[in-house]
Amino acid sequence: MKLDLKILKNGLHQDPRSKIATEAVRKMVQDSVGGNGSNIWLAGHSLGSSIALHVGKTMAKSGIFIESFLFNPPFPSAALYLMFKSEKTKQKIRFGASVVKAALSNFMNSGSSSYDSFCALSVWNPNLFVNPSDRICSEYVGYFEHRRKMEEIGAGRIERVATQNSFGSLMRSAFGKDPEPLHLIPSAILTVNLTPQQNGHGLDQWWKPKLDLKSEPHIFKYE
Repeated sequence: MKLDLKILKNGLHQDPRSKIATEAVRKMVQDSVGGNGSNIWLAGHSLGSSIALHVGKTMAKSGIFIESFLFNPPFPSAALYLMFKSEKTKQKIRFGASVVKAALSNFMNSGSSSYDSFCALSVWNPNLFVNPSDRICSEYVGYFEHRRKMEEIGAGRIERVATQNSFGSLMRSAFGKDPEPLHLIPSAILTVNLTPQQNGHGLDQWWKPKLDLKSEPHIFKYE
């Protein structure tokens, strides 16, 4: 529970477990054939997927792109959108949030270096496995769909700035703290489980037979 709270506060990367995991993977890459991590997989579920996501992002920043399989990764701001049943209302909230985040980022002049870092990560395409009925991870579906819709209506420039920020990260940046949101990533192969079931967060759902899955790549576009 303590680590789950750190996800909400964007402090999981500072926890000893995350640091131990990163160093363990780094050593494994160094000892592997070729030293490029091509024969290594990263995998995790729920809290474990957040740690795996942190490790994968850290390695990707050093030019090592490890194939990753992240099941039901937490999306901290999901609760905000779950308050509304109407998809149109959610879309309006996402659009308004994008405009405000882009404006705040430009006003604070905090976008240049973080944007470059975000773009550098776009080569890494982790596999995200989410269930739309899972309150913990479902907003990843809205996150990537919203990005595509913003491109379609000609607001891609706004979204390219907004998509790398959360309101929490902008607040942390204003106080001189680490602003990078762990859960936000530029690119991913998103697999959505559309099979009706009772437990949308359970790991066992992914090995059940006859699953109704929708898989789609989302690649970050930058200028």
